[in-house]
Amino acid sequence: MRRRKLLKYTAVAGAVGATGCIGPSNEGEPSNEGNGDGTPGIGGFIGSGPGGRPAPEGTSVEDMPDLEGTLTVYSGRGQPLVGDLFAFLESTYDDFEIDPVYGGSADLANQIQVEGQNSPADVFYTVNVGALGALANQGRTVALPDEVLELVRAEFRDPDGEWVGTSGRARTIPYNTEEFDEGDIPDDIFAFPDDERFADELGWAPTYGSFQDFVTAMRILNGEEETRTWLEGMVENGVSEYPNEQVIASAVADGEILAGFANHYYIQRILSGNPNASLGTAFTDGDAGSLFNVAGATVMDTASDEELASNFVRHLLSAEAQEYFAVRTGEYPLIPGVNPLGNLPTIDQLNPPELDLTQLADVEPTLELMRDVGIL
Repeated sequence: MRRRKLLKYTAVAGAVGATGCIGPSNEGEPSNEGNGDGTPGIGGFIGSGPGGRPAPEGTSVEDMPDLEGTLTVYSGRGQPLVGDLFAFLESTYDDFEIDPVYGGSADLANQIQVEGQNSPADVFYTVNVGALGALANQGRTVALPDEVLELVRAEFRDPDGEWVGTSGRARTIPYNTEEFDEGDIPDDIFAFPDDERFADELGWAPTYGSFQDFVTAMRILNGEEETRTWLEGMVENGVSEYPNEQVIASAVADGEILAGFANHYYIQRILSGNPNASLGTAFTDGDAGSLFNVAGATVMDTASDEELASNFVRHLLSAEAQEYFAVRTGEYPLIPGVNPLGNLPTIDQLNPPELDLTQLADVEPTLELMRDVGIL
């Protein structure tokens, strides 16, 4: 008989907090960097219960099927982001081991295709839903059990059950609270190019993956010409270019610019280190500016043990894992009963556009459009 180690929530909280703080990465998600000003990132809160957070609701790992065996996980999410979560799961089960292969999401998806039926991949875990959809369309994935899929809402999983979202990121408008109240910020993304209050006072990061996803969403929802008009209008209104969205949030807080376009967690990182920073979070309503994207996982058709692989994906939606994503990576949890960190609306209070997230993989026309406008 194999023995499961009984770890309570406080144990996982202490474990995942051991490596400290997080920052921006090249895939539009947090990494293991600090805030850049000596202040800690969100990860520093773990273990002490940030802001008196209650124990997360949902299904604990103690109530999920045991994990036993070795699992090869191709992870497009870097080791600084998920390494401690993997270590927690390994420490919970005596006879379970994860063999991670880290890399870029697109590179790993291509590698799986090249390896074919000789691929050692059991699970593909990535921030890029488009890569999940591409592998599913090529017949390289297997459907997840209903008990896994039903843990999240329908819009955060594949309609055919081939992949499931594990955490989310919302597009937002970081704004300077010394200059604006939240109600002053337009809730229509198309209002910004013509708003004289923001002339020479906005920031964007055209080379950043999450920004390109946002523009791709606009192109899909509104068409190429309307998207071109928006991009050109932003240039005419004097938008400033930044290397990434963490820098944008910092520039807004410092008063260098008054607002910008960024994923929600970059704002929270700054506020975690300086709660009095002049930085707020606003959302547009039902358009590409309020895009909600997810990281997700799938079981590969080369999995040596499909049940083990599916149960591992199920563990990514456990109460402990979802709290990890909320507190350690600053993302939106996807299961009910675990709220995002900070003073943010819940998922139910957001109004993202209706969009098949796998369509965001069609980024090349977006890049061509951005080059044509002259911002790449």
